[in-house]
Amino acid sequence: MKGKFYNTKEAAQLLGISKQTLFRYEKKKIFPPPRRNPINNRREYTQQDILRLKKILGRA
Repeated sequence: MKGKFYNTKEAAQLLGISKQTLFRYEKKKIFPPPRRNPINNRREYTQQDILRLKKILGRA
């Protein structure tokens, strides 16, 4: 069974930041880049990614 993946909008909402801020943090290498969907090349965040990002932001 595959785990749940969150798109950029969902991940940003769970983190309490905007999508633009999430992109900016990724560009500045504050966050590791998420995996990309091989079909549509969109970012996909796992629950583990969300928890790691919350720790980085001090929101865990």
